[in-house]
This record gives sequence, structure tokens and C-alpha cells, in this order.
Amino acid sequence: MFPSLYISHGSPMLALEPGASGPALARLAAEIPRPKAIVIVSAHWESNELLVSGNPQPETWHDFGGFPKALFEVQYPAPGDPRLAAEVTELLKTAGFPARIDSNRPFDHGVWVPLSLMYPQADIPIVQVSLPTRSGPDLQTRVGHALASLREHGVLLIGSGSITHNLRELDWHAGPESVEPWALAFRDWMIEKLAANDEAALHDYRAQAPHAVRNHPSDEHLLPLYFARAAGGQFSIAHQGFTMGALGMDIYRFG
Repeated sequence: MFPSLYISHGSPMLALEPGASGPALARLAAEIPRPKAIVIVSAHWESNELLVSGNPQPETWHDFGGFPKALFEVQYPAPGDPRLAAEVTELLKTAGFPARIDSNRPFDHGVWVPLSLMYPQADIPIVQVSLPTRSGPDLQTRVGHALASLREHGVLLIGSGSITHNLRELDWHAGPESVEPWALAFRDWMIEKLAANDEAALHDYRAQAPHAVRNHPSDEHLLPLYFARAAGGQFSIAHQGFTMGALGMDIYRFG
């Protein structure tokens, strides 16, 4: 049985400057069996409806600006998997979601940045599921439950976001030892509730967690956590850390 993962992918520069996260992702990939395919929910595919990528050969989308030329030259030519995309869509429909396939979706950086550090050969098929952000944590929990059975068939399920994500308050010159107290308090609260399996509190995090809105002015980077949690098993921490003072880089394993 495969675990599910929540990966804080941080800045796109992680692909070129992996810091402590790169080795942690490589270790994690080495610890689990090689998956036959990956299904991933990224913070960077926000949508109104639930979509599934059916592109057989997705392009590497450099969906950002202001970074060095070398980053725009990075390619991650992993294949898609239309057959798995159809299976995912049927599982979602069976669970009551009117999902449909998007045959043109490229890989956004929430997909290719962390996976380039886990599986640099880019030879594992990938299917992406979109993130209807307006539906909040409850929908992602239900989607995770709907797709959990894929873990029994060699599919690795991943939520890709960031445990804290307020880009306006980052210190781009801060070292890894520099952490804002408000970011740390939020991250520690999330870990406490995940360890206690307190779903009610987790779903109500914007009202209950300390500095919730400061850490997530919008919640697209946290919502993939709910997908990973619902799709997996027992919570454990694979990696902890911060960059730029307040950008959480934690990696969590479920199962």
C-alpha cells in the first residue's frame, strides 16, 4: 500500500536550489516503492469545476516570472496517462463529482518542481487533478477519499502546496534558521491537529488556527494537504523547515 504525500514546494527556484528539501524528497522517493503512476493535486491549478488532466505528453509550463533564465530552461518531460485519467474521472463521478477531462493541461510548477527532485528521470506517468478552491477543505477531503483506493494499485497520491504561504511577508535574504513566530505558530498548530486526527478543527482552520489568514491570505496552497490527508493513512513528518523567514517547507506522509 502506497502512502499519500503532502509536499511544500516553496519557490520555483527549488528546482535549481533544492536546499534541505531536495535531499528530503530524494530520500522519500527512495524509501517508498517505485510507483507505476502519480496522481497529484497542485495549488497552481485552481478551477471552478473538478478537472482531470488527460494530456498524453504535457508540456513543462513555466507559470511564473522574474526568475533566472536557467529556470525557464528546465524541462520535465514525464508522460501523462489518459487511461488513468479516465479511471480517476470515473472514481470521482462514482463519488458524486461531475468531473471531466482536460486534454490540454501542461505541468505547472507545483507538479514538475517537486517531482524533478523525487524522480529526476521523468519517466513515471502523471495525472493532475484540479483544485476547486472556492469549495474549501471539505471538497478536498472528499476527493481524497474518492481516490484513496488508487494507492492499492501502485499509484502515488500527492498534494503539492506550502504549509505556510504569504509571499508579501517573505524575507528573501533570510537564512533557514530565521523563522517568523506567526508562521511557526500556525505550522505547529496544523501538526498538532493532524497528529490528533482532528478533522473538525482542520476544516475550520481559518477560524481556529493562530494567524491563519496571515499565513494563507488565500488557501490554495493549504488545500492540497486535505486531499493528501484523506487519501492516506497515519500522519507522520518526513521533513520540516522554513525558507525566507515564513515560507514553510514541510513534507508530510500519510500511511
